[in-house]
Amino acid sequence: MSILVTGSAGFIGSNFVRLLIDATREHIVSLDALTYAGNMDNLVNVPSDRHTFIHGNICDEQTLTEVFRDHAIKKVVHFAAESHVDRSIMSSGPFIQTNVVGTQRLLDASKSHGVEAFVHVSTDEVYGTLNLTEPAFTEQHHIQPNSPYSASKAASDLLVRSYVETFDFPAMITRCSNNYGPYQFPEKLIPLMIHNAKNNRPLPVYGDGSNIRDWIHVSDHCKGVLCVMDKGKAGEVYNIGGHSELKNIDIVHQIIDACGADSSLIQFVTDRPGHDFRYAMDIEKIKRELGWAPEVSFSDGLSSTIQWYADNSDWLEKIINGDYQNYYKEQYQ
Repeated sequence: MSILVTGSAGFIGSNFVRLLIDATREHIVSLDALTYAGNMDNLVNVPSDRHTFIHGNICDEQTLTEVFRDHAIKKVVHFAAESHVDRSIMSSGPFIQTNVVGTQRLLDASKSHGVEAFVHVSTDEVYGTLNLTEPAFTEQHHIQPNSPYSASKAASDLLVRSYVETFDFPAMITRCSNNYGPYQFPEKLIPLMIHNAKNNRPLPVYGDGSNIRDWIHVSDHCKGVLCVMDKGKAGEVYNIGGHSELKNIDIVHQIIDACGADSSLIQFVTDRPGHDFRYAMDIEKIKRELGWAPEVSFSDGLSSTIQWYADNSDWLEKIINGDYQNYYKEQYQ
């Protein structure tokens, strides 16, 4: 019997595979399409006797049939997704295909093969946005997505819910706040700022940098997902957040200080269309019902993340290729 992890060569998925290796005795089957954010270097040193990697797409029904048939999958943790808001604004089609159609096909394959648990990893962005005085999102908050990315994730959440209600399918949904940590693709805020600050390059900040996010270290997020997989109740939604609300511009200044860079590198750029102002997560439900809580403070997590990128510059340089440079110029210049 095996646990299937989709999107396993991405940032969060690869960190989750490592956690499973350490925390369980199960065999792990990884499935990843290896698009721009998937990277086999993210899975180096994962022991092959405990881990099988399969290059494939969750939209491919034949691939899914073979994976479930050949590996006796008993649990599924579904990370695979197109996940960057900016890219969804540039072209929403891939987000609908992967996040909606791919999820539907994975649900069908999982249902057909009688899995015991299905964890659908979603995002706080499906809730929409908050102003400064509104209380944090709870699991009962209305879904009000404001970008093509978050709309595609909201659609996949509703598909998962429908399978629970219609087929008594053993699925749970997690919604997390902004992640940071090792192996994150450099188009995201924190690794982008670390790389540019280290190399004395401009630090592009949307608008005036006042947008607020709740940040969680990827190790805490992965432990929360594992907790839901082991102890969660079918049909339930669990918020996973870090209790670390910060303005984007304040994070940029922290990175500048830690990297010994100059604040003159900050370059305010045209704001993202439909840019959500604030996310905040109420995590009392998962704390109360499953006993999970974040452990890594933002200051400690940011310090260790900056050090990781310094120690793994070769990993980063392999990613920053011509395709990424073209995207960077189109987005920020």
